[in-house]
Amino acid sequence: MPQGSMNGEVHWTDKDGYSGITGGGKEFAIYGENSPSPMEMVLHAHACCSLIDVIGGLKHRIDSLRRAKIEIDAERAEEQPKVFTSITMNYIFEGDVPEELVRRIITSSHEKLCSVGIMITKSGATLNWDVEIHP
Repeated sequence: MPQGSMNGEVHWTDKDGYSGITGGGKEFAIYGENSPSPMEMVLHAHACCSLIDVIGGLKHRIDSLRRAKIEIDAERAEEQPKVFTSITMNYIFEGDVPEELVRRIITSSHEKLCSVGIMITKSGATLNWDVEIHP
């Protein structure tokens, strides 16, 4: 398989609904009673992608970080296709990390690193974010 390509499968059964399996064999539920919808998965993938960038960017200060999370909120178009029109992310950190550095890493994530988020914003969705750092 060429570098940068991905593959996998999505299955439907009358009993279990939908499930996916990556080319590497990782299985996950989709759009079931106890699993997220595809759009919820995309929204959470966006936040996770960015948080991975931030944690990676804080690698030399990771011992000073106790907790990191992103609260996410999104609006979708009212008409089909109901794409995201705006996303708001509130990054919350607990620990001794410099806010200016965190903001630079988040900016870099949204401008050039987070593929999921860049796909969403290139499709026309607005993105707003803020940071809270608690000692």
